[in-house]
Amino acid sequence: MIQVKLFDEEYEKNLESEMNRFLKGLDERKLVDIKYNIAAMPDDEDEEQIYCFSAMIIYRA
Repeated sequence: MIQVKLFDEEYEKNLESEMNRFLKGLDERKLVDIKYNIAAMPDDEDEEQIYCFSAMIIYRA
């Protein structure tokens, strides 16, 4: 059975840590693919950029 694990973090280092924690417990042979995305949007109140770092790990259960 194919399954996915979704990750969504404000900072790329947090995303990296969360993904590494999950992958540490996953048998390498079960890994199918990893999808990665970055989204940026303006924060109207602070006039700064808000970033969203997300990833999806596809694996066999």
